[in-house]
Amino acid sequence: MPRRGWGLPALMLAVLAAGHTAAFADTLETALVQAYQNNPQLNAQRASLRATDEGVPQALSGYRPTLSVSGSGGIQYTDTKTTSTGIAGQIVNRNNGKSYPRTVGITGTQTLYDGFQTGNRTRQAESQVGAARETLRVVEQTVLLDAVTAYMNLLRDGAILDLQKRNVEVIQEQLRQTRDRFNVGEVTRTDVAQAESRVAAAQSQMLQAQSNYVTARAIYRRVIGVDPGNLAPGTPVDRLSPRTLAEAVARGQAENPSVSAAEYGVDVAALQVKVSEGALYPVITVQGNVQQSWGSTETTVRNLSASAIGQIQVPIYQGGSEYSLIRQAKETVGQRRLELAVNRDQARANVVQAWGQLDAAKAQIEATRAQVTAAEIALNGVREEARVGQRTTLDVLNAQQELVNARVALVTAQRDRVVASYTLLSATGRLSAAVLGLQVPVYDVITHYQQIRDSWFGVRTPDGR
Repeated sequence: MPRRGWGLPALMLAVLAAGHTAAFADTLETALVQAYQNNPQLNAQRASLRATDEGVPQALSGYRPTLSVSGSGGIQYTDTKTTSTGIAGQIVNRNNGKSYPRTVGITGTQTLYDGFQTGNRTRQAESQVGAARETLRVVEQTVLLDAVTAYMNLLRDGAILDLQKRNVEVIQEQLRQTRDRFNVGEVTRTDVAQAESRVAAAQSQMLQAQSNYVTARAIYRRVIGVDPGNLAPGTPVDRLSPRTLAEAVARGQAENPSVSAAEYGVDVAALQVKVSEGALYPVITVQGNVQQSWGSTETTVRNLSASAIGQIQVPIYQGGSEYSLIRQAKETVGQRRLELAVNRDQARANVVQAWGQLDAAKAQIEATRAQVTAAEIALNGVREEARVGQRTTLDVLNAQQELVNARVALVTAQRDRVVASYTLLSATGRLSAAVLGLQVPVYDVITHYQQIRDSWFGVRTPDGR
């Protein structure tokens, strides 16, 4: 297995070869800070977590009383006609009038026992908050890894573009020399045509590299949130990753946020079984009521009433839906446990894959460095031999193309080296602003939760900072 040491900073050799300057350059750490602060996907997930936090006070509301105030008022007209028969015959009495009844009352209800549904719903909501926090970690890792990839892709494509531009200049100079030699009869028209063909091919490669560079800038702007400046070389983060594959696998299965979110999902599903079973238990409530009423005609009647009533409701049969919900919840628990196993297997696969990619990138850097050195020596030798007629123009063009290909391969391998180190860190669940030591305030998932957990009333949304 290739050694895990690190020589030159990533892309330094390619940057120097391509003529870049790192003075006053943007750094990879700066780009990660900007992505951490500005990326809309990450900010949207933070808002989603704050919305999930509200599930806890909603569940806790089952422990609290409910109060309501009612009132009524209006006008009432009555017209009463009474007929009676006596010695003098029928006697008709008629009475009519208006009254203005008014009523004010307050009612309070407190649940004393609900089959432990409120307690289980509260624990379920807390598990949902835990799952949402882990999901936020997943998104945070994804955004940071996307930012690293966008940064290194732009750096790679910029270096390749410079290499292709220089290649065009070199091939054009070779074409000029070939034409001069053709004019004096040293080479044939075929040599000139070969040089012209390579110039066209080099220009095509340069245009493709330019297109890739423009695309990489657009992706950088989308992920990071700002336009790029001069980019400094990026460096890997091997120091933050485990030293052995076995340790990396163990950490990935234990700390990967996808696995942790799946574990919370099992808890949520198991508590849903208990909530559904609570529907089979009796519900005990107590209700208090105070009511004041007035009736106004010729005389004013005032009536005050108060009551406190306990009530117990025992479910006997509700059509079978409650039993179906329990069975459904149990099946969901089995599903979540299987999903947890899938996530653990996926976490292990991701760690092994990232580890392999990192080792391969290190080996490729060593191999392509040797390739570049050999290609440079070969090109110089072919050029000298061509001057004395021992090599053809095609031999020189081929040697030049091999050197360009080797330098492009080195740039690509150096980019892969850095990205693979961050990918491994992500697979082990440690790609975060805090672990990377970014100079940025870390979003605290606890603050907003503490602000709203025990809130009894109010519609103002705290900022969560």
